[in-house]
Amino acid sequence: MPTLTIRHVTTYSYRRPVAFGEHRMMLRPRDSHDQKVIEASLGISPEPMSLRFVHDAFGNHVAIARFSGRSKELWVESIVCLDHASAGAAGLDLDDDARTFPFAYSADEMPDLAPCRERHQPDPADEVGRWARQFLPAGGPIGTVELLARLSQGIMHGLRYRRREAKGIQQPAETLRIGHGSCRDFAVLMIEAARSLGFAARFASGYLAIPLDDPQQPTSGSARGSTHAWAQVYVPGAGWIDCDPTRGSVGKIGLVAVAVVRDPHHAIPLHGTFIGSLSDHLAMEVQVSVTPGTPEAIRATAQGSARPQFARRV
Repeated sequence: MPTLTIRHVTTYSYRRPVAFGEHRMMLRPRDSHDQKVIEASLGISPEPMSLRFVHDAFGNHVAIARFSGRSKELWVESIVCLDHASAGAAGLDLDDDARTFPFAYSADEMPDLAPCRERHQPDPADEVGRWARQFLPAGGPIGTVELLARLSQGIMHGLRYRRREAKGIQQPAETLRIGHGSCRDFAVLMIEAARSLGFAARFASGYLAIPLDDPQQPTSGSARGSTHAWAQVYVPGAGWIDCDPTRGSVGKIGLVAVAVVRDPHHAIPLHGTFIGSLSDHLAMEVQVSVTPGTPEAIRATAQGSARPQFARRV
């Protein structure tokens, strides 16, 4: 598997020194058979009073920091080196009974999959369901992977991608009506569309190692990358299949998963509070780079900075 190094830096700036409440960070990628973390470190300034690590209910890695004192800036740097396999839809091996849609989940799987089959977003007129059913053939079955590809590509070709800095998720029916959305809006639309057809689907977030403006560009050369969100759909035999409607793709190519959840509100990379007035907050800046190889060059650059930091291997 090729090796990637991801550097994710978040900087909060304030007008005057403020105190900080608890901050929860979901920055360490998940470990799996096709994605293995070799090493990871977390740098924080000002130094937290305490830092602990837990797994949430979905098995995601969460770092929890608590602070004392005040500062005009909060700076968090995550550096992760991992082996990452990038497989497309052609490598998926489905159970024979699940190769064509519709299919039925087994009685053993249903109790665990049920929460991911339920619709979570308001859609009283079933706009999302009607939109999804247009990709079904007029009569007879359709290949399961082909159907997922139709849904993913239908979002990419039918809607405009628009980067959106505002917090929160658009309701899927609204995304269809206004005709544009961010990657997380597209992911939720894909999830609700798949659920309307009976699939179990969940929200995934992490990093995209392929530029959005050139999805065919390989992950080599200069640093690139961004935070990203997509959908995962469960199909017997293959397990959770990555579906990225922003790029119209099915498969893991370019996707590094950090968090998988039923609802996107549980997958915020960095979440916390500060104690002060609303006018104290000036800006938040996020920088992400994904580079091939190990992190020596990135560490050399970081050490050249005068910024004080607390760092711990995680």
